[in-house]
Amino acid sequence: QVQLVESGGGLVQVGDSLRLSCAVSGLTFSRHVMGWFRQALGKEREFVAAISRTATTNYADSMEGRFIISRDNAKNTVYLQMNNLKPDDTAVYYCAGRFVYYIDPSSRRNDYGYWGQGTQVTVSS
Repeated sequence: QVQLVESGGGLVQVGDSLRLSCAVSGLTFSRHVMGWFRQALGKEREFVAAISRTATTNYADSMEGRFIISRDNAKNTVYLQMNNLKPDDTAVYYCAGRFVYYIDPSSRRNDYGYWGQGTQVTVSS
């Protein structure tokens, strides 16, 4: 059974930093593209960042430079370091994984077949 479990969310102030983690089990983690998406209240789920098996990264334009995605294959974990947080970053953040035969760190939500339950990030002004 594949499980993706996010952690690290919480309530922070404008300008603060936060690191999200996603622990993955039930698959050979190193063989999968991993991504982060987020969904604000009343909005569509949107792409944040993705990382390939070889650590090639892809970011949404609005997050590049503030957010950093990384992976630790020894720990079966993908991270999202978020810096200089803004109120618009308030959302539920979801970890996602692509099926093993895809190698592109895609920004398309429908390209991801594995999803976590999400972790809430709230940025207060």
